[in-house]
Amino acid sequence: MAPVHHTLVAVALPALAVSAEHGQLTGHGLEGVYQSGRRLLSRCRLRVFGREPLTVQGRLASAGQARFMAVVRTPADPGPDPGVVVERSRDADGSERITLRNTTGRPLRIPVELALGTDLAPLGAAVSGRPGPELPATVHGSGLRWTAPDGVQALVTADPPPMDALASAGLLCWELDIAPGAARAIELSVHAGRPLRPAGRAGVPHLQEARAEADDPRAGRLLAAALDDLRGLLVRDPAQPSDLHLTAGVPWRTGPAPAEALWAARMLLPLGTRLAADTLRVVARTLGTGPGRSGRVPGPLRDAGPHLPPACTGVEATLAFPAVLAEARLWGLAEQELTALMPAAELCLDWLRTALDGDGLVAEPGPAGPVRRAETQAHAHRAALLGAALLEACDRPGADEWRDRARDMRRRFRDDFWLDDRAGGRPAAALTEEGRPLPHLGGAMAHLLDTGLVAAGCHADGLLDRVRTEQVARLLGGPALDSGWGLRSLGAREPGHSPFGHRAGAVRVHETALAVSGLFAAGYEKEASGLLGGLLDAAEAFAYRMPEMFAGEQRTEGALPVPHPSACRPAAVAAAAAVHVLTALTGVRPDAPARTVALHPVRCAPLGAIRLSGLSVAGEPFAVRVSRLGLGIVEEAAAGLQLGV
Repeated sequence: MAPVHHTLVAVALPALAVSAEHGQLTGHGLEGVYQSGRRLLSRCRLRVFGREPLTVQGRLASAGQARFMAVVRTPADPGPDPGVVVERSRDADGSERITLRNTTGRPLRIPVELALGTDLAPLGAAVSGRPGPELPATVHGSGLRWTAPDGVQALVTADPPPMDALASAGLLCWELDIAPGAARAIELSVHAGRPLRPAGRAGVPHLQEARAEADDPRAGRLLAAALDDLRGLLVRDPAQPSDLHLTAGVPWRTGPAPAEALWAARMLLPLGTRLAADTLRVVARTLGTGPGRSGRVPGPLRDAGPHLPPACTGVEATLAFPAVLAEARLWGLAEQELTALMPAAELCLDWLRTALDGDGLVAEPGPAGPVRRAETQAHAHRAALLGAALLEACDRPGADEWRDRARDMRRRFRDDFWLDDRAGGRPAAALTEEGRPLPHLGGAMAHLLDTGLVAAGCHADGLLDRVRTEQVARLLGGPALDSGWGLRSLGAREPGHSPFGHRAGAVRVHETALAVSGLFAAGYEKEASGLLGGLLDAAEAFAYRMPEMFAGEQRTEGALPVPHPSACRPAAVAAAAAVHVLTALTGVRPDAPARTVALHPVRCAPLGAIRLSGLSVAGEPFAVRVSRLGLGIVEEAAAGLQLGV
């Protein structure tokens, strides 16, 4: 895969533009303008006065737009100062504006050339480094056109029209007369000659215009950047274009990813239930119906690190479905939507019933026999308890059965997964088919602390008891896992540790956010505050566009977090994690059906006073403030919503 950790990715799916910091599209690597998974433009090289401008700055102005500033010396410049300033603004949708400003004291006639080209390669071919040859161009109106063997076309049009167009070289030429102190602009538009299969750019406000105002200004910047990225990652379901969901990330994972979509929707519930409802409908349409797969969401295998076989993302999505639906109900999901989605939730619970072994644990297949992962048990336990709450709320049978099953899961987990040692013990990462525990320490331990159960009033029924929760908190805040920027996916002293390993030592933002919220909810504010501070420092270093992961190098004075070359950026779960950790500070726990909302704010106020507005509870705007003393105040809420305990 071509590295993109130093590139600027403007995204407004199904369109994206991948640019190097110098702003020229050279045709190398992943550079280019894409629409619906096809590269419409791979080369766009600007020359002014016969030379390439010297780029002095390249940055993202928003999730969907990259901007570049460059300078050019003119042949008549008397000294070293450049006489022409060039500004380029490239949007994800394929439009580009090139502005040339004459900063000299005399009129200039400026020759401008744009060398354009494309291979019309699918995104997957570009990602794998096999894009194919550049295609020949033809002159078309005020620009150029390329045609692929399968009939897909790409067109570039320019305003003002070029004075000359050389199809053989893919060249558009102008001579612009610019008065002293004045500017002229060239506007390019890149589009497909015939419609490609749409993935769907969202024009519907599925995410609230939330704001964070805090003594620490980074909170507001992080939330604003996260929401900007999330809107760019929204796509439509081809089977039902009115339903939107989040794709996993750009540029590597723009296809369906039910587990990531559900995790992101769950963390974004404070902004409203519309995205969660759409995502649940999209996932419900994929539920398997064949023998042995009835009620299970399909999904690919995902690397699980050096000690475990690959994990099935479909299992994770299946267990997440009833939990997301149950939590969406508490935040205010409409009754008719809940009723429509309940059959799918019951199918997921039916699958879980068949997946539980005689010990009440979920086993997943592996090359050396079934494996019982600790995080899968946490997902299953949450599905059982929140599924029981759903069944009871909807007057469906089975609630008592699932509470009993959850009790069996807790008993088996506490008996089989806990490893005692002189340091206080630790949970096993997994059990083999023979019941042998795998003791390696990793960030996936954060899944054992579940704020969803807290929100549903099940805190006393957590997978861990209080003593073991305290030990997990100590481990999550310890140097083996806390890199200073966030949680390592594998402890620094574990065999097979690599700071760049996806599940072998890299910092995964999603798991760090889960640890922060879980530790705050369990009352371990010191450990949670340390992880939150490191995550905010990392966010600042990444210009608040958080990657899905980055290297788990130990933080040292003056150092910055090290990017991971294969990380998606932006990524849905990383962006949603920003919303998750900020709302965790306020401790908002709604129960929309009961018309109540409780506040359990973090008493230590790690970011000082904070105010979150633009949230949504029971379908109405909601705003909350937490003072420097950790006192919470509801400032805006739906009529009739009562402050509960």
